[in-house]
Amino acid sequence: MSVPETPRLLLSLDELVPSASSAQGGALWKLVEQRRQLDANVIRLPASGSVALHVENALDVLLLVVAGDGHLDGGDGPLPLAAGSLAWLPRSSRRGLRAGPGGLVYLTVHVRRPGMGIAGPAAAAEGGEAPCALDRVCPHCGRMRAEARAPFCAWCGEPLDPGAGR
Repeated sequence: MSVPETPRLLLSLDELVPSASSAQGGALWKLVEQRRQLDANVIRLPASGSVALHVENALDVLLLVVAGDGHLDGGDGPLPLAAGSLAWLPRSSRRGLRAGPGGLVYLTVHVRRPGMGIAGPAAAAEGGEAPCALDRVCPHCGRMRAEARAPFCAWCGEPLDPGAGR
């Protein structure tokens, strides 16, 4: 018999954001509870940093700007973002982020992504194995990068080796 989880405070954004260096990019915090149904991350993009335009076909994402400013790219053009902005990124939408001159700190929340599979029905139908895509897996969170040359992981926000994933 499992013991039920109890609500608890996970972090204080008022303490987390100022304590991180303004030049630091990537994930400042990740939800890591074992039995969770959600994934959540607090990400900092440094001044003028960006997450390349990409399409997420599996998940809706809720994005809350915690500090800084920038733009959400995709759809009908760039949408301005500032602290307190709340954006819904529907699955199958094209999206990207650009930080302003002071950087951008944001929280993302979405349903927990199931583990990745290596081969799918297409590989079996064509015969043989699917091509190896290990060079496109983020070394920080283990998820597939959205674009071959993306500078940051679209999932965890960590900087990626520009030479990998070509």
